[in-house]
Amino acid sequence: FGRLILSGGSLTRAVSLRNASSPPPSVAGAADVPVSVNPWDVALCVAGTLVSCENALVIALVAHAPAPRAPAFVLIASLALADLLAGLGLVLNFAVVYAVAEPGVASLLSAGLLIAAFSASVLNVLAITVDRYLSLYGALTYHTERAATFTYAVLALAWLTSALLGALPALGWNCLEDEATCSVCRPVNKSNAAALAVSFLLVFALILQLYLQICKIAFRHAQQIAVQRHFMSASHASSTTKGVSTLSAILGTFALCWVPFAMYSLVADTRYPAVYTYATALPAICSSIINPIIYAFRNPEIQRSLRLACCGCLPYSFTSRPRTPSDV
Repeated sequence: FGRLILSGGSLTRAVSLRNASSPPPSVAGAADVPVSVNPWDVALCVAGTLVSCENALVIALVAHAPAPRAPAFVLIASLALADLLAGLGLVLNFAVVYAVAEPGVASLLSAGLLIAAFSASVLNVLAITVDRYLSLYGALTYHTERAATFTYAVLALAWLTSALLGALPALGWNCLEDEATCSVCRPVNKSNAAALAVSFLLVFALILQLYLQICKIAFRHAQQIAVQRHFMSASHASSTTKGVSTLSAILGTFALCWVPFAMYSLVADTRYPAVYTYATALPAICSSIINPIIYAFRNPEIQRSLRLACCGCLPYSFTSRPRTPSDV
């Protein structure tokens, strides 16, 4: 991302999108050569700033929720934290590219932060999907302490896995010493990029399967209610259809944001124009802007916190109704 995602060549301050593999200007002579800023890098930096501010707001609102340690809010806060780190990583990468004279080690650190943050974001979406599935599959035992412990364990595993993935470039999976092994996401090498892309596709397949199971359970519940009442009310049928439509929109948005970049990282190399990398990476970054809208701002308690923070028009009181899957 930023210069990280620029295909070909080394990290430089001025690389034309018309020829991504053209030799960079000497860093030593940077003071004598006008520094041109890539507009794609500016767009990514602005997107990172927006992502950081939006998700910082979500974390602040969750902190003022009535039960911030409840699994529902822990899931939301964990996803917001991952996206917040991703936004900060984009800003940091922009600073490394245009302010650091020798960005070798610094580029590894910024690349590691971006990989860890975006991996955590994707895995947190998976954790939320698992939580939704369990809330329907085991509705009677869902609010037990054991279920909460399982949620925390899943989140801990997600963050540990993300940290390990982020450490791979610093552990040797980079192309600083061999430019021929660079992927479209320099300094990540081809093997690392392929492993990340395959891992994402596996996670996406699992999310897809879980959402299909959620839809099946929802329709089965609707049929059982229809049998018990000898008919299905129009309102209940509309609610079921609306829920399935919402899940489809969530899954479709996630796929549109991430699948193009994952597939491109898997098949492309440094010979491809850098503009293709930017064009596929920007939607993936936009997923961190969309996540708060989907998973946080739809929560009634967070909506009330936001209204209170904006205009103080609501008393600081919240209902203590049981959590439903739509809240997460």
